[in-house]
Amino acid sequence: MNKEVQAKETAPEQALGTGGSRIEESAERFKRATSDAVATAKDKVDHVADRVEDGLHRATDKAADAATRATEKAGEYSERGREAYDEAMDRADVWLERARDYVREKPVQSVAIALGAGWLLGRILRR
Repeated sequence: MNKEVQAKETAPEQALGTGGSRIEESAERFKRATSDAVATAKDKVDHVADRVEDGLHRATDKAADAATRATEKAGEYSERGREAYDEAMDRADVWLERARDYVREKPVQSVAIALGAGWLLGRILRR
């Protein structure tokens, strides 16, 4: 009878031991699964961060290239504008010099033309 009592007393301990072992195994599996999930998530986040960083670098490079091209174009247009201004000033100087020469050569006609132009302009502006 002692054996039966001992068997009954050890059965719950063995069951608890087996159950405790199962809990430990489940906890270990859960720990591994959680660690694997965290590692996978970290890898994915790192991959996405790398892609975002690469995209930002490409966008920054494109913006810098566009700014450089725009600056170069602005410089070209500025130079063209400066050349056109210089050319217009040269033409105006030539015309002014021609007008001065004409006045020196024909002063009476120049005064008559100036009076006529002034009278005509006054008539136009009065209306």
